[in-house]
Amino acid sequence: MERSQTESSTVVVWDLGGVLAPSGRALGALAEALDVPEAELADPYWAYRDAYDLGGSPDEYWRRIAKALGRPLSEAWVDRLDRIDTECWAVLGSDAAELLARITERGTPLGILSNAPGSLAAAVRRASWSGRFETLVFSSDLGLMKPDPRVYRTTDERLRRSPGEVVFFDDRPENVEAARAHGWRAHVWTGGEAARAVLAREGVLDD
Repeated sequence: MERSQTESSTVVVWDLGGVLAPSGRALGALAEALDVPEAELADPYWAYRDAYDLGGSPDEYWRRIAKALGRPLSEAWVDRLDRIDTECWAVLGSDAAELLARITERGTPLGILSNAPGSLAAAVRRASWSGRFETLVFSSDLGLMKPDPRVYRTTDERLRRSPGEVVFFDDRPENVEAARAHGWRAHVWTGGEAARAVLAREGVLDD
């Protein structure tokens, strides 16, 4: 589909966790629900996350965590933990929300590219705030994760953009480096103030 002459060719693509949604909330809420120290939960939570982000089932993910913690989990507990986790990661941070509002006012298209499990991908698609994004791409849909170069090529196809038309924010330097190697105008997210300055330099926002 061709864009009109008045439609911006630049699209700003965002990672979810650690960028649009602040990190740390999920682990704290889950540790409180399980009544375990957050530090004890962190290791299994992240150790098994890649398989979950690639499309693994919630049941398998949470039961692996439960085994590592030495406690059984019922189906109801699995559902509860997955709901807590999803709800924490699907809420926009204030810095991101403000930036998205300003960019939307300018008419610049938005996209998401995130390593995220199917439960979270579904929650984001249901969220009212996701309606402003023209394209949502998740690792659980692709069976591929950043920084795999194929992720960026596939996202170009979904965005219907060439690499040089994509401005990208991610909190992980390795993902940013891979995006730059692909040709995206990629930046490490360090907070809303720094991102506003980047977007001004990119011509997306006024100085």
